[in-house]
Amino acid sequence: MEPISLPESGISAGNSSSVPQKKFHVLVGVTGSVAALKLPLLVAELLKIPGLEVQVVTTERAKHFFNAQEIPVTLYGDEEEWQLWKGRSDPVLHIELRRWADLMVVAPLDANTLAKVANGICDNLLTCVIRAWDLSKPLLFCPAMNTAMWEHPITARQVEQLKGFGYSEIPCVVKKLVCGDEGRGAMAEVWTIVERVKRILEERDMPRQS
Repeated sequence: MEPISLPESGISAGNSSSVPQKKFHVLVGVTGSVAALKLPLLVAELLKIPGLEVQVVTTERAKHFFNAQEIPVTLYGDEEEWQLWKGRSDPVLHIELRRWADLMVVAPLDANTLAKVANGICDNLLTCVIRAWDLSKPLLFCPAMNTAMWEHPITARQVEQLKGFGYSEIPCVVKKLVCGDEGRGAMAEVWTIVERVKRILEERDMPRQS
């Protein structure tokens, strides 16, 4: 296996026009919902935003739903976390990603990872990034699960728990699910997620690059 590279920090804008402006770093988290099928589209649409740099953190189960070859950005998983760290002086990937990112978007957030995050469990790279997240930075989460799972009373409590941490929900929608059921639980549309990211850029006065 080839050695992995750490996320590089952006270059801060200086007085000289020859110095590149700092890019806005978006870390996309993807979990084991069938909505992970939309990851290639989500990344492609985010990359259309000027001045944006994207990297992806995936759970192992999420890999079942997309082809890594279709993701044109760096993709990190549990294997990379453990491959990188060999001794006390080595960097810790989930901390490096936390430092690199200006914004995190977890899309989709499945029922299992929702429950983990709500209870502080951090047993993989993605949940470790979230547990270490800088709460001064925005974190968006996009729930996605079967309607029966969405309607279980514990789901609403766990969503409120995440909102209590300061994270922002992009609500799921009503549609016919892959399993054939029709109801609430489908991940928000990609364009909805992208528009929310654009709004955050505007709120933070992110300079647009041509």
